[in-house]
Amino acid sequence: MTETIALVTGANKGIGREISRQLASQGIHVLMGARDLERGEKAAAELRAQGLPVQFIQIDVTSQANVDRAAADMERMHGRLDILVNNAGIAVDWFPGSELTVETLRETFETNVIGVFRVTKAFLPLLRKSNHGRIVNMSSGLGSLTRQANPNGGLAVGNMLLAYSASKAALNMMTVQFANELRSAGIKVNSACPGYTATDMNQHQGKRTVEQGAATPVRLALLPDDGLTGGVFSDDGPEPW
Repeated sequence: MTETIALVTGANKGIGREISRQLASQGIHVLMGARDLERGEKAAAELRAQGLPVQFIQIDVTSQANVDRAAADMERMHGRLDILVNNAGIAVDWFPGSELTVETLRETFETNVIGVFRVTKAFLPLLRKSNHGRIVNMSSGLGSLTRQANPNGGLAVGNMLLAYSASKAALNMMTVQFANELRSAGIKVNSACPGYTATDMNQHQGKRTVEQGAATPVRLALLPDDGLTGGVFSDDGPEPW
């Protein structure tokens, strides 16, 4: 019961893979979650070849049956979960909001909001069995109403990504709600803003490396018992709502 167990969704590439690497580098046993079996197995094998304690677990955050099966597998293998990093997400509306369709809005929320809720709800019983439960939700500065409302805010993508931005704002509210509910259980819940990181999501146009983008979520995953809960954080500290 001394080994720390973590689950990172969307871990086969980008920031999720780097979060897994950084956590495993500290001796944490990381289950790298991904919906694509071949890509997930390959990513986990690459980190295991570096001597890191990782394994692959197939999880599609948009499938209730799949998530429930993954939670059952986790319970069978480890009996509990200490760290959950809800990293899986999509950004597909790289155009003005007036061009957004209901279908694309629904698709984005299905992964970025409902998917996070689905996974959190399914794995919460296992997190309750941990002495130091931590939930980290991958958010974005684009989810900040304060920043978006500032015409001089300097957000890199301008007036695009309405669906993505709205989904991250909703995710931040989910973070606050769960943090308040789980405070007495000792489970800390926070949102992490990785910054504009170069990944497949933005065609590698981001200015930050995945190592930099993973730093804040890893820090939040390893918060001490007197750490903060219910906030949105970047490398610079608390972010505005």
